[in-house]
Amino acid sequence: MTEPCHLAKRLIPCLDVRNGILTKGVRFEGNIDIGDPVETARRYYEEGADEIVFYDITASHEARGIFIDVVERVASNIFIPFSVGGGISSVEDMRAVLLAGAEKISINSAAVKDPLLISRGADAFGSQAVVVGMDVKQVPASDACPSGYEVVIHGGRRPMGIDAVAWAVRCQELGAGELCINSIDADGTCDGYELTLTRKICDAVNIPVIASGGAGKPQHLVDAVTDGGASAALVASIVHYGQYSIADLKAYMAGAGVAVRTI
Repeated sequence: MTEPCHLAKRLIPCLDVRNGILTKGVRFEGNIDIGDPVETARRYYEEGADEIVFYDITASHEARGIFIDVVERVASNIFIPFSVGGGISSVEDMRAVLLAGAEKISINSAAVKDPLLISRGADAFGSQAVVVGMDVKQVPASDACPSGYEVVIHGGRRPMGIDAVAWAVRCQELGAGELCINSIDADGTCDGYELTLTRKICDAVNIPVIASGGAGKPQHLVDAVTDGGASAALVASIVHYGQYSIADLKAYMAGAGVAVRTI
């Protein structure tokens, strides 16, 4: 018997884009260019991805807007939900991205600096359109960060002294419809997701949580949505370099008893 769609765990390829080119690094460093984001998004859509996430990874750091033309080209080639982040700092930026074809906008650094941006976006477009991305680094537990996880902004360049779990709860309260939790420590390592972080946040909120950072083998995805409690797993290196296809990963997850959407 097929699980209802709302119970299925999602598999979401992530396209990090720099200067219009698909790129990938490890722990936010050493990025190399690996292809055309439009062609890659189309291939992942055809392989059965549930959604696509597009991040313009240097827009916030460079204090510029996102590459709307790339968003438009990706949106015209895929027919699944499409989330876009990077350089979005106002309701006007959100509107431009949504009009370019995205179903969701992802805000990260801008939300930390102006938390009410979350509420303004939710009021304007609905909570379902607002994803808050969180880049998180493990730190010694302290009064400021009792969970032992700190929010970092500007592509991992600026630690904020904000506890990640507390920030997740506040994002939900402000109207975020979904959270994407990226572990800087695990990012690009292919050693597995940061399950402790993922579980702490999943236990603290009741909106969907996407696990991000570290997938290197199919079992890691199963771990993220079972032990980690995530609603979805974000993937990048594991599919970008041809090690596995989206269909391979979904078949493995289904074989492990995880409900996934199949095409």
